Amino acid sequence: MNRLALASAALRALLRNKLRSSLTVLGITIGIAAVICVVAIGNAGQARVEQHLNNLGDNFVWIEAGGRAVNGVRTGNRGTKTLTFADAVAIKAQIPLIKNVSPNVDASTQIIYANQNWFTSYRGVAPEYFEIKRWTLDQGAFFTQDDVERAAGVCVIGRTVRNQLFGVEDPIGKVIRMADLPCKVVATLQPKGVSMSGQDQDDTIILPYTTAQKKVKGVTWLDDILCSAISQDVVKLAGKQAGALLRERHRLRAEDPDDFNVRNPEDVIQAQLEASRTLTVLLIAIASISLLVGGIGIMNVMLVSVTERTREIGVRVAVGATEEAIQLQFLGESVILSLVGGTAGVLVGIVASVFVGRMLEWPMQLSPEAILLAVVFSVAVGVFFGFYPARKASRLDPIEALRYE
Repeated sequence: MNRLALASAALRALLRNKLRSSLTVLGITIGIAAVICVVAIGNAGQARVEQHLNNLGDNFVWIEAGGRAVNGVRTGNRGTKTLTFADAVAIKAQIPLIKNVSPNVDASTQIIYANQNWFTSYRGVAPEYFEIKRWTLDQGAFFTQDDVERAAGVCVIGRTVRNQLFGVEDPIGKVIRMADLPCKVVATLQPKGVSMSGQDQDDTIILPYTTAQKKVKGVTWLDDILCSAISQDVVKLAGKQAGALLRERHRLRAEDPDDFNVRNPEDVIQAQLEASRTLTVLLIAIASISLLVGGIGIMNVMLVSVTERTREIGVRVAVGATEEAIQLQFLGESVILSLVGGTAGVLVGIVASVFVGRMLEWPMQLSPEAILLAVVFSVAVGVFFGFYPARKASRLDPIEALRYE
């Protein structure tokens, strides 16, 4: 009997017990669908965390004014006035691990255009800030170093501010008021969305730090120094070196606490990313248990089938069927069950992933590797759990089989 005939015989045998075969297939279907859906959800979750990590900045090193405790008094962030533009220049010049630096002065303010107004936060920065924070231009052009030196009344606005003040109107070239300062909109930013902390990153207005210092806030110090390290691996080391340099510049003695704070928000996101990966692996392991249960179901059905068809096996052996032919037929039945279940599981898994993605409003990422692996695994389940029943059938004594009632 050739292999095509064996496959045909196996298929006919399965169709004789449609309900039993369908229930067996269902176990494999659920297992494969669960694995595909879990992988898609895990990939989508990791993609969201990685997007937040990317939005955080280019190897971001964040230095805030204000120490944890100054002279025994816990001042908190922004509690001192010792962080200056000269500190930013020194960090850029003396720390090779830092490639970009931007002073930062920020606060909240009311902005007005025509009959519209909006309360938002502003940032006074250098042009390097847009590269450090990976902001992408939507319209117009970023302000320049010349604008910084002139303390020009120009600004760049985020998508939320644009929508609130201008709606569908083109904002480029329009003049808004920040408190008493007229400010010309020179560019708009591509949206970034909500940060991991729940803050709307697009609800912002960005202007030269000199303008913010002299014409808006009226200060000479900085709130932050925002830096970009040369690579991801040296972010923490660059922060330590910047801290050591600032202690030296601020003439702090060994026993004095820092009057600044080097923050590593990236650590939090990296921890969340690692937790997401671990959770995905755990969920895949749990989903794989249903595949194991489905495989046990296949073995159970095949053992019952061998028992029910003992006389048939005896007749086939008596007319010349070999052990290999008997074994291949029953193994073929097992593989067909798992293949049908695997194919159905792939389809159900894809549909379920799309459905869950729409419910959660996540961009689901179906993994071709996971789908291929699921199909291969379903075949492996069929072979593994079908081997023992097939071997048992092939080793039946033909005389005893013919006598079986």
